[in-house]
Parts: sequence; structure tokens; C-alpha cells
Amino acid sequence: MMNYLRSTRHPWSGFLFLLPLLADYECGMFWLGEDQAARLRNGAAAWLRWALVVFGVGHVLVAPAIVAAVLLVWSWWRWADRPDDPVRTWFGMAFESGAYAFLLWEFSQNFGPLVERLGVKLEITVHPGRAAQVLTFIGAGIYEEALFRLGLFVGGYFILRMIQLPVLAAVLLAAVGAAAAFAAAHHIGPYGEAMNPYVFLFRALAGLYFTLLFVARGFGIAVGAHAGYDILVGMTIN
Repeated sequence: MMNYLRSTRHPWSGFLFLLPLLADYECGMFWLGEDQAARLRNGAAAWLRWALVVFGVGHVLVAPAIVAAVLLVWSWWRWADRPDDPVRTWFGMAFESGAYAFLLWEFSQNFGPLVERLGVKLEITVHPGRAAQVLTFIGAGIYEEALFRLGLFVGGYFILRMIQLPVLAAVLLAAVGAAAAFAAAHHIGPYGEAMNPYVFLFRALAGLYFTLLFVARGFGIAVGAHAGYDILVGMTIN
């Protein structure tokens, strides 16, 4: 059991778990066609591609290559202690991701009525077909976790440690900062939602939840839980 608990947090397990999700998402976007794919990409998937275009590297495969390369380099760094049973680990991660996604969805069902009594609807607004919706939610799970947990949380933690903050303070500040950025990002830009403090609070709490999963259970499970939660919400409100 302890070996499994450690295995899920290894970057090689995260890479093997992420690879089919990343392939399904990118192949699905390619199959839908460039015009529809550009319309369906949202959140971090769209932001990352916009930034790459600004820097002159807008090829469709650059974004997934960056995410895969980060995990591969991290795996190479930790190659000596990689899991010895990746298949069982993969299935365990899939089960955990579903369980954690359902747990957050259950929380949202209780949080939602309270917020709706204040005149706010918590929902993901999507209009394309079911298959396209699922692809969109998978992409959000991958790229938002890569940006906010693997990027902002880890990067923020190391910066805070460099300025001599204690470990616990660095973890807490980095977690809160990444969660706040995750919540705020949904209200920024031409496709951003109107700012509402209750929606912001829920998303910040969800960001902290995904950060906890990232730290305690690994990047792959954080991605799976995020994508699974988005799919549960999207499938139940339409």
C-alpha cells in the first residue's frame, strides 16, 4: 500500500497517466478541425497557445510537447526510484481521480444552492455536442493543472524558499496564490465571466483542493480529478 501511495506521486506515473488524456484531447481537437478547435479551447489551453503565438511558436503541437517534456525531464531526474508496477498504479490513479472528482462535485452541489439563493448560478456554460464538451473538460484538467499547480504553485514555492521563508509558510502562500490566480483567471480576458465574489470563492476553494491533491497524491491524480469534476458538472447541468 505504501509503495502505491508513493508511486502515484512519481512524475513517471504522472506522465503515463497524462499521456492518453493528452493524446485524446489533442487528437480530438485536430479531428474537430482548426476553426472549431480554436472555439472550443478554453482556459489555460487557450491562454498557453495565445502566449506561444505571441512568442512566434504557435504550432498546435508545441503546447502538449511542453507539458510532456516537463514531466519527462522530471521523470529522468527521478528515474532511479520510478514505480515498478506502472499498470496497477495507472488503474489506481484512475479510480482515485474519479473518487476525488465526485467528492468535489458533491461539495459543489451543497455550495451551489447557497450561492444560488444569493442570485448566482454556478455552472459551466457550453453549447457544443457532448463529445466536444468532454474534450474541452479534459483539456481544462490538463492545462489548468499544468499552469496553476505545476507552474505557479511549484514555482511560487521555490521562489518563496529562495527568500528564506519557512517551508510551511512557503507552501501555504504558494497554495493560496495559485488558487487565487486559478479563480481570477476565469474572470479575465474577452471570454471571462463577470466577477462575482461567491463564484470566485468557490473556485479558489476548488483550487486549494486541487493543490492538496497535487501535493498529497501527485500531478496525475490532480489532473484526473479536475477533468473528472468538470465532466460531472458539464454532464449534469445540460
